[in-house]
Amino acid sequence: MHEKTHTTFIKQGVILAAAGLLSRTLGFFLRIPLVNILGDEGNGIYGDGYTIYNFFLILSSAGLPAALSKIVAARVAEGKRAEAQFIFNTALKFSVAVGFAGFLILALFAGKFAVLIKNPKSYYTIIALSPTILVVAVAAVYRGYFQGLKTNIPTAVSQVAEQFFNVTFSIILMLLFMKIPLPQDNPFHNDIIVLGAAGGQLGTFVGATAGLAVIYYMYRKRLPKILKSISQRASKARFSSRKAIIEIVSTSVPIIAGTAVFSISNLVDSAMVKARLIEAGFLPDVAVAMYGAYNGKFVTLTTLPVAISAALATSAIPSIAESLARNDRLAVESKINAAFRSAMVVSIPAAVGLGVLASPVYKFIFARAPDGAGMMSLGAVSVIFLALSQIATGCLQGVGEIKIPVFAAFMGVIVKIPLNYILCAMPNINVYGAVISTIACYVVSSACNVYFLSKKLGVKIDMSRSVMRPLAAAAGMGMGAYITYA
Repeated sequence: MHEKTHTTFIKQGVILAAAGLLSRTLGFFLRIPLVNILGDEGNGIYGDGYTIYNFFLILSSAGLPAALSKIVAARVAEGKRAEAQFIFNTALKFSVAVGFAGFLILALFAGKFAVLIKNPKSYYTIIALSPTILVVAVAAVYRGYFQGLKTNIPTAVSQVAEQFFNVTFSIILMLLFMKIPLPQDNPFHNDIIVLGAAGGQLGTFVGATAGLAVIYYMYRKRLPKILKSISQRASKARFSSRKAIIEIVSTSVPIIAGTAVFSISNLVDSAMVKARLIEAGFLPDVAVAMYGAYNGKFVTLTTLPVAISAALATSAIPSIAESLARNDRLAVESKINAAFRSAMVVSIPAAVGLGVLASPVYKFIFARAPDGAGMMSLGAVSVIFLALSQIATGCLQGVGEIKIPVFAAFMGVIVKIPLNYILCAMPNINVYGAVISTIACYVVSSACNVYFLSKKLGVKIDMSRSVMRPLAAAAGMGMGAYITYA
């Protein structure tokens, strides 16, 4: 029974991971022309606008999929399908209100946000991204609902559709927007990459809308079957909208808080790293380009393999919550160890491969702007610790320990910010300071999460099978790859 239950959630995690990897791969088809056409400075403008957008996205919807999947899974396990459906409907209305508020704030104060992150050129990218907040908030509810029902296929299909339309329209709109002349009195009227970056980000809105349309269609097809198994009248009698919103908010806010800590750290990164690079003696445009190489290349590549651990963490939350609702502690421990093994067997070899072959990877993907491979050689190890942190966070959220990941993220950021401040102002270290601080941040965060997961639950993590064996195999692989390439 335990073997079957943890195999099921790993299977669902693999479905989501495959979709995540395909989506990220499609995303590289976007990053390549972005870097090659806009250059590192244009990539920095593109990335800075996305950093602000991502912060508002986290506040409006980041916690909804995890929270809703946990709530729905627990209700279904208890045989309360009517309540699960009622909570979903309430969450949908709530997400529209919150998403619309986020859209308005981002659109109305885009100029102030651009100044805040020390890059006024990102104003147009923030405007282009603002309506995406509303679309993603609504899609997050559908994805959380399906994950709570232990099916990740609708989420996977919608993610792939979203990324396909995103990549296609981002490239088209980027090229079209670069041909639009700005007025002579506009301070950026001679800088075509400003509107080019904005056009690329408008494609994100098109992609998100396509993803929402796909998952909504799949929901409508399943709705008759869903409604057949529940009684709407009984649902309304037992549960109120007020109670549903309180439960959604109380479950999602700690999850959002943990993610928001990292997002705030990225905001600080965006402003601080450039400011400290200028302090080190680099010109403002050069500082933007250096940060663009860090954010647009290093961060993008290192988060690609982590799609696996993110997907497993997403699948672990409802699955572990279901086992906990049934008071099956053995199944909880079994699923936690299965999640750790599956995440590490991918992330450890990926980290070694990226570190050893950083230079050829950069030359292949970013043919016209291959600078920055040294950052990857140094920082590839962060993949392992980010994956550890993500999988431990998913397991903790699944058992209801949602405050621990917030604390762990906060501790990581406490280490990251002073390191950024000190190291990035050193001319010989410069932007590599951001890489070092990122590694330190994930090491501290993952250590806190894993420690408290073991201590709170009394779960013994099989580190030999999860970490040591993949590490030994990956070391041999890395040596072989290096020698063969050389």
